[in-house]
Amino acid sequence: MQTTLLIGHPYDKSFNHVILAKLLERHPSATVINLVADGFNPAMLADDLALFSKGAYADPLVGKYQEILSQTDKLIIIAPIWWYGLPAIIKGFFDKVMLKNFAYTEVNGRLVGQLTHIKETVIITTGIAPAIYLRLFAGHPIGALKKRILKDMGLKQVKWFHKGNVTKSAANNKKWLGAVAKKV
Repeated sequence: MQTTLLIGHPYDKSFNHVILAKLLERHPSATVINLVADGFNPAMLADDLALFSKGAYADPLVGKYQEILSQTDKLIIIAPIWWYGLPAIIKGFFDKVMLKNFAYTEVNGRLVGQLTHIKETVIITTGIAPAIYLRLFAGHPIGALKKRILKDMGLKQVKWFHKGNVTKSAANNKKWLGAVAKKV
């Protein structure tokens, strides 16, 4: 099973990077897509948009990421929640990489997922707000990603783990991380 770890946090001493290191201990042969370290530009620019409807791309990193994802069986996304949503770099990854004829096709006005070879997807997020607050009062920032976007790409086994109050207790973070690492 080829595991791919996707991270989009700019600060290499963040708890997101601690999570990445822990998961690399458990999955030492995993491929890491570090969007920040790669210099990935999440903005959909004119060159990108001109090719978008054809399922083509201008950014060479898109091809690299598509190649990695085409060999992935398990995808783990690690990201912070900022202002009740995912960072722009993660959103831009979905906008620019998950293109027509790669991540999905259109049949009679319906999207048909093409990434069915990815058998499991795990989304791990961190933030100040607890998961219950995000789900009930902040528009559930992972709800549409989990139940619609990833599903439209053919990803069916999607789990979400969130560590709220991330700045409060290092001991609590460590305990949470140990429990989540065993489940992932």
